[in-house]
Amino acid sequence: MSPSTAQSWHLVSLSPLPVWVLAGLLVLAVAGVALAQRGLSREPRRLRRYTLLGLRAVALGAAAFLLLEPGVRVLQTMQVKNRLAILVDRSASMAFPTTPGGPTRAAAVARYFAASLPGWRKLQARFTLEPALFDGEVHPTDLDHLSAPVDAKGAHTDLLGAVRSAAEGGAQSAGRKLAGVVLVTDGADNVHLGSALSPQVKAELASLGAPVSSLVVGQGQLLDLSVAHVAVDDFAFVRNTVEVDAEIDARGDPDQSVQVVLRREGKVVATRELRLRPGAVKYPVKFSFAPDQTGQFVYTVSVTVLPGEAVTSNNSRSFVLKVIRDRIRVLYVVGRPSWDERFLRGLLEQDPNVELVSFFILRSLSDDTHATENELSLIQFPVREIFHDQLHTFDVVILQNFAHGSPDYRGMVDQYLPDIRDYVLGGSALAMVGGAGSFGDGKYGETALADVLPVTMDDATAADPSPFQAQLTAQGARHPVTALAPGAQANARLFAGLPPLPGLNITHAKPGAQVLLAQPKTGLPVLALGEYGRGRSMALTTDGLWQWTLPAAANGTPPRAYDKLWTQALRWLVKDPDLTTLRIQADRATVAPGQPIAATVTVRQPDYGPAVGAAAQVRLIQVADNAVVAEKQAVTGPEGTARVTFEPVPAGPYKLVASAKVGALPSEASDAVAVRASGPELADPAPRPKLLAALAEATGGKSMALPTSGEVPDLPMIPPQVVEVGARKDRPIWDRPWPLLVLVLALGAEWVLRRRWGFL
Repeated sequence: MSPSTAQSWHLVSLSPLPVWVLAGLLVLAVAGVALAQRGLSREPRRLRRYTLLGLRAVALGAAAFLLLEPGVRVLQTMQVKNRLAILVDRSASMAFPTTPGGPTRAAAVARYFAASLPGWRKLQARFTLEPALFDGEVHPTDLDHLSAPVDAKGAHTDLLGAVRSAAEGGAQSAGRKLAGVVLVTDGADNVHLGSALSPQVKAELASLGAPVSSLVVGQGQLLDLSVAHVAVDDFAFVRNTVEVDAEIDARGDPDQSVQVVLRREGKVVATRELRLRPGAVKYPVKFSFAPDQTGQFVYTVSVTVLPGEAVTSNNSRSFVLKVIRDRIRVLYVVGRPSWDERFLRGLLEQDPNVELVSFFILRSLSDDTHATENELSLIQFPVREIFHDQLHTFDVVILQNFAHGSPDYRGMVDQYLPDIRDYVLGGSALAMVGGAGSFGDGKYGETALADVLPVTMDDATAADPSPFQAQLTAQGARHPVTALAPGAQANARLFAGLPPLPGLNITHAKPGAQVLLAQPKTGLPVLALGEYGRGRSMALTTDGLWQWTLPAAANGTPPRAYDKLWTQALRWLVKDPDLTTLRIQADRATVAPGQPIAATVTVRQPDYGPAVGAAAQVRLIQVADNAVVAEKQAVTGPEGTARVTFEPVPAGPYKLVASAKVGALPSEASDAVAVRASGPELADPAPRPKLLAALAEATGGKSMALPTSGEVPDLPMIPPQVVEVGARKDRPIWDRPWPLLVLVLALGAEWVLRRRWGFL
């Protein structure tokens, strides 16, 4: 409706005299009356005194009337309607029932507006109504749409943001004053206000200059258990204790015991029993555990779902924990001492990034026929402890010159070789170094370890003692393990200048193995790498690598080639991210409900340069049942990277698994993503009438429950504003004969009476 126009009038002075002159004349008129009063003070008769004083006042009043020249100013005015904002909550909490078993809050709001629309339309005669829906943002709508249930899926409730938006208005609201704001909401703010108003917010609300009223939706306390909060570090060290602090909220006064469970990708890690007591809401729960693997893992804290809960999706909360190594834990088992063992053990002991546990068989029954079994070493060889009980605590196992089948060990080791194989397949690493008790010489060709070594071996032709110069293969020229000098040419010259090796164990590379160093004449592998299951293994078929330290020792420089080769080999074995050719990294480890999952895939060439145009397949896997939820194809760009985005998925733990062909070899990488079961909207289903009452009090508004009938409540509103349009007309009323006649008659009557009564 357009603003309505009307006419109004005002008395004004049309005199051309300045205001100060008119004021002086009025003062003189008053003084004249005062002098007349003084002159008549001796007259004993009141009638005469008052008659003369009245005539003097009438005469002076008539004179002042003529001097002021009064007139009537007629104005054309317009009534400008103020804006009345009606903000209806459409956040996810509006999907909760108003009462246990009752309709949803959104449905109750729609029912109310369907019944009260005629009353709200009547207000349009006085106010410009601005209906809108809000959650984390404000979405304008029209009045009729408020009678239909809204799609209550908003991720946030921002009461202050909605009020700010109403105060600012849109382009059509320019120049119109805000009459008030009506919030139709449960008050479950989770952006700025929380459960109380800060002094700064109160001051901001007061500065609006308009009342903010609220119609509160929902009542009573609903039954609900929720995992309100989980506190844990972003990363943890493998085999070190991790503390997880969770907070369970219990509403509706349940009185029973429930289970709180911590799971890692579906597997139970720890369980706590929680006793719920009426009147208590928040319960802290603490979990402690020591992760045994490195990588990205999704953990979930969940609490029992009770019958009749208002919402069950907030009974669990997932988080991603990155497990890293503080140090590489190495188990080094040597059958006999040697120069190679001495140099390698010294290197591992001096490396601050390595925690070394080593065992050596100093002598055996064949060395001393008079020795007893208990005298074979300084301590009894703990076969079961290291190869079974504590095996999982190590990142890498290095076996050197360790003949498992030797009569010296009397079969003690054979029964644990399958455990070492499973240890590798499960994600750990194995390195076998050459010697008289290794590979075929150690009779490993028919054992379980043969399944996880990158070479095959023939126990009949086990060794070649001929010295040779180790040759860098084409794969070795590109691989980071054998990148001992910067640049391909400098690296090749470095290897060509290294001393010859004294011999090697005869083995053959398996299909798919990466041979980095070879015997130049026979092509037999000297250093070979392989990946099996989730783990990795390395075969170094010589025990003479220590001789690479001799040129450096002669020159008085550190043994760079020997040290760097072993350091980089250990990093490759434990899957250092910088030494992988394929990586996938999610944009966010934790994804809010309804949000897409995005990730970046990085593919490198075997020489670790960017793989341009590489095709990568990315699968999104639900960890709970190992089901592929979605699959994407990606092609890398100039930087060797590609982006993939998956549509929103249900809550739970997920794995992103990328596979690509790097060079001639397939490769695979993974990352973890936790999709939260509930956002802040579902964490607390209770309405907050106290917060809405405080908001109304700070602005001069009114807070009340949503009416059950179709009435429009009487809420404080600033009345419409009246402004002058600009058209006006002055009509003089002083130019009539009667003011002059009154002046003459009053003066004449006063003069006549003064003469008769003897005052002249």
